[in-house]
Amino acid sequence: MGDAQERFVASGPLRIWTERVGGPGRPAVLMIMGAAAQGISCPDELVGRLVERGVQVIRFDHRDTGRSSVVDFDAHPYTIGDMARDCLAVLDGYGLASAHVAGTSLGGMIAQWLAVHAPDRVRSLTVMSSSPMGHDPSAAWARAQAGEPPDPDDLPPPSPAFLAHQAAGLPPGVESDVALFRVFNGPVRPFDEPAARSMLELALVRATDPAAAANHHRAVWMHDPGLLAPLSSIVVPTSIVHGDQDPIHPLGHGEALAAAIPGAVLHVVPGMGHVMTSPGLPEEVAGLIRL
Repeated sequence: MGDAQERFVASGPLRIWTERVGGPGRPAVLMIMGAAAQGISCPDELVGRLVERGVQVIRFDHRDTGRSSVVDFDAHPYTIGDMARDCLAVLDGYGLASAHVAGTSLGGMIAQWLAVHAPDRVRSLTVMSSSPMGHDPSAAWARAQAGEPPDPDDLPPPSPAFLAHQAAGLPPGVESDVALFRVFNGPVRPFDEPAARSMLELALVRATDPAAAANHHRAVWMHDPGLLAPLSSIVVPTSIVHGDQDPIHPLGHGEALAAAIPGAVLHVVPGMGHVMTSPGLPEEVAGLIRL
């Protein structure tokens, strides 16, 4: 974007790539993207609309993605809590005592961790297309893959379309990623394939090690006691933004989040899937982020 400023910040021994858009004197919004997703997966249109609302926006590459440091996970395994501490390092790097925090998918779980464990750094919380932190979906996924009926206590498993995509085992690469994002988009709203392809091609080019992003899925399964803290302890103003066509975390996940966090407001976005790859959707979501 035209007025974007890039910098690296330190998180312990790691270098985290960041980008700020908007005047540094404005309140800040920290955008936290999902598993294996670079900061550039946060759409420019969303960033621009937030800046129009009077804030500065900071997006960044998680460890093991984009231009940020690559980690030897076998030698130095990390948790969701460690990824949350990278977020605090980003705020420190910009001299920010606090920010509005908005996270999507895995980024939404990281955002919950911050709101529970570092509430003084979080002005408001927006959790998008996510699930309660600490929730273990493995049993529900296994039942869905086996064609078994769900347990009454399960949150809804992923959609058949996503499970079929997984089972297809497409070779890694941009074409596979585009096919995955088509599933992520959901069947109702139009899929902006050219925009998705352009972002995914750029992500491949700017990644120091494209394969390293898979470490995020390993991190999700690492034991992290911090994830077990009750969401009822969240005290910051909270909005839950969830599509009614999300193929990864169906709407029941967003409803469970809203029920668990005191005072949380649930915004159900008709036709939205798991990503913002439909024309006009990034601007719509930007208007729902809590400021």
